[in-house]
Amino acid sequence: MAHIHKKIKKGRPYYYIRETARVNGKPRVINQVYLGSPERIMKMAAGELSGPDRIQIQEFGALWLANLMDSEVDIAGIVDSVVPRSAREKGPSVGEYFLYGVLNRMVDPRSKRALPEWYSSTAVQHIRPVDINALTSQRFWKKWDRVDANQLREIASRFFQRIAELEPGTSDCFLFDTTNYYTFMASDTPSDLARRGKNKEGRNWLRQVGVALLVSRKSKLPLYYREYEGNRHDSKLFLRVMEELFSVMNTLSGRESDMTLVIDKGMNSEENFALIDANPHVHFITTYSTYYAEDLIHVDLNKFQPVDTDKNRVLREQGREDDQLVAWRTSGAYWGQDRTVVVTYNPRTATRQRYGFEKKLLRLGEELALMRAKVNGGERNWRNRDRVWRRYVELCAGLHLPDNLYKMELYFDNGRLRMSCRKNHYRISRYIDRFGKNILITDNTSWTTDEIVRASLDRYGVESNFRQSKDTGLVSLMPLRHWTDSKIRCHIFTCIVALTYLRRIELMARRAGLEMSSATIMDTMHRLHSCLVWNKGRRKPERLLEEPSVKQAAILKAFGYYIDGGVLQRAGE
Repeated sequence: MAHIHKKIKKGRPYYYIRETARVNGKPRVINQVYLGSPERIMKMAAGELSGPDRIQIQEFGALWLANLMDSEVDIAGIVDSVVPRSAREKGPSVGEYFLYGVLNRMVDPRSKRALPEWYSSTAVQHIRPVDINALTSQRFWKKWDRVDANQLREIASRFFQRIAELEPGTSDCFLFDTTNYYTFMASDTPSDLARRGKNKEGRNWLRQVGVALLVSRKSKLPLYYREYEGNRHDSKLFLRVMEELFSVMNTLSGRESDMTLVIDKGMNSEENFALIDANPHVHFITTYSTYYAEDLIHVDLNKFQPVDTDKNRVLREQGREDDQLVAWRTSGAYWGQDRTVVVTYNPRTATRQRYGFEKKLLRLGEELALMRAKVNGGERNWRNRDRVWRRYVELCAGLHLPDNLYKMELYFDNGRLRMSCRKNHYRISRYIDRFGKNILITDNTSWTTDEIVRASLDRYGVESNFRQSKDTGLVSLMPLRHWTDSKIRCHIFTCIVALTYLRRIELMARRAGLEMSSATIMDTMHRLHSCLVWNKGRRKPERLLEEPSVKQAAILKAFGYYIDGGVLQRAGE
């Protein structure tokens, strides 16, 4: 049922047409149309406002939220404080080029060449006015070339200090990891950063750039990052940045107290742990390769005990006790010191790995049967023993399997090469025994087994940041389409800032009782549009915001805003 509804704002009446209906037995407003002031309604009745001449729809919600995140940080101001505007500089400052790069990375990542067209379709002039024609790729490169590596490090340091002020944390545990991002840079293009190495996407033939990231275990907010050469090993990079990491951790903790750094086995080396041991306030939790600890892997599972984790509690409530993560604790000498060792076993992970292994083993058996037929049949190119063995080893490597799971014999009979093979059941059983198991090593002897395991599991916090950075929908750091080291560094920094802002969105929404990922929030707000309406008889357009959906209204409320009559309002004003 439709009716006219009046609201009083600052002593003046404004009218709406509201349509109500019963939802779950209760009357609810299901649609609302803004009519305006009494004067506007009179003009409508007289035919003076019979309808708009034209309407322009612009993207608003996600861009507005991205800019809201920057309003407390002011990345443009931070950059300009390090790289000030020159005397003859016109147009957007260096900091503003970083800002508009960050905003785009948070909403709808585009190439620098496509930015002017994209911003033209948004309500950026209403949110953060800028000369769109100045946001060309050439101007970006010209501005970014003014920022050297040392200046960028100072900018990043000030940025993270500001984030720490806005999101003070009391966490004494930090997560550190590395990843790499491939680039299509040509081989003959000079670059110290873009090098060929072992690429985590499997594109080893492409040049890549590495990025290391430190996050807080409690908030999962990025606190420090460093770009590095794509061919540098993780352990060497860790050694190079360790002192910086310790300094950041100590500053953020705000006190000289014990801190724990959770790392991956790629950082393990004698030299690295010697430096950690030399710092009395820093402890570590790392993983250890199961291939170098046969005695730990084959321990009887009856010695393992369930770990107190959220997932295990859920499994117990579901009556799935056999699926719980279990652990066994011991100690041993590693890297010159006696350390606490925890071996974990996850039955569900073991089942998945067993399923994949059996498929590979079946494939290996099929290929070996073909090889045997060719060898025993005396086919050409299958008569050389060393060549056949080499093909077998390459086959196992291609399937990521060891070459001892089959007992393969190559021998000569009456001058002809013969081949026989059968499964090595002992080696297969020993190999299967690794599935679902993980080895944790720490010098933090005062922590309980549950605390050690939970801290290691929380390493997903830094891994989830890396996954977000590689998402094509948000941030999209990869592939790197920049051709000089200075531009690569600036691009990585804008993506790290965007990643940090997106994580803050999640934290602020959660504090308001809204459990949504940043991807869901930005996708929802992406569909909240701003409308420019040119009414007859008026030169200037009127801007109205789209009526928000229930989910959009909840997000706006979480950040202290609401839309009334097509106008964005701050709660409490």
